Amino acid sequence: MPGHAPYDPTLYKGSAPYYLRGRPPYSFALRETLAVECGLDGTGRLLDVGCGPGVLAVALAPLFDEAIGLDPDTDMLTEAARHSGRQRITNIRWVQGLAEQIPDLGLGSFRLVTFGQSFHRTDRERVAEAVYDLLEPGGSIALVAHTVDDRPVPAGPGYPTIPHEAIGSLIDKYLGPGLRAGQGFVSMPADRWQDALGRTRFGRGRQLFAPGRADIVKGIDGVLANYLSMSFAAPHLFGDRLELFEAEVRRTLVERSPSGLFWDWPGDTDIVIAGKPNGVLA
Repeated sequence: MPGHAPYDPTLYKGSAPYYLRGRPPYSFALRETLAVECGLDGTGRLLDVGCGPGVLAVALAPLFDEAIGLDPDTDMLTEAARHSGRQRITNIRWVQGLAEQIPDLGLGSFRLVTFGQSFHRTDRERVAEAVYDLLEPGGSIALVAHTVDDRPVPAGPGYPTIPHEAIGSLIDKYLGPGLRAGQGFVSMPADRWQDALGRTRFGRGRQLFAPGRADIVKGIDGVLANYLSMSFAAPHLFGDRLELFEAEVRRTLVERSPSGLFWDWPGDTDIVIAGKPNGVLA
């Protein structure tokens, strides 16, 4: 198995202010689904690993006594603190650190540990084993992301879909072939989350889907923010050509939708859950 690449602090440089504005939200049913599947009752503690600007942590914190959001990027944590403040969520603590540092951070034990589109960024088996040790007996790990693969596409609100292929071509034009990411290129694991979990004490877990939102409509600024929130189109990668790139994307979007509105269909919310049996001590 190839070694896990070391953390690159430039991975999301400049992206934090765009994340909440640009990324599509998870399913309306995500919180209830996790509450039912993981037996959450308003007590215990949540750890959200790779929390970014706090999307999952803020949404799930009301299900717990306390929540911790962990992320290595200080700009993301600043946005997370602002987000929780706007939502008047007061039981979250934000901690800077890598997932691989979990054993050394003294975070305590948790009922649920979540990864929102972040598990693939970690040394998966090593991190999953560390999470297993942090979980209280009966606790769970939940890996959350959007997926369109093999998911039924609902009826949309009548606006054009986002022209991802055309925008991808513009990214290639400005940044060259191959998806950039920090100082290197995007590298995804060759197998699935469940395969990685299957090599740990968790086992493969179970996969379920919460219905994705079919009502997400974005303006041109929102579409652009979505891309600038991604590691492969982070603002710093464009250098002094960022404004030129933004202008060309805007022109492309106006050509595709004179109203400036687009349907954003991120797919259903994909959830993989695995548990630590009751009676198993850390």
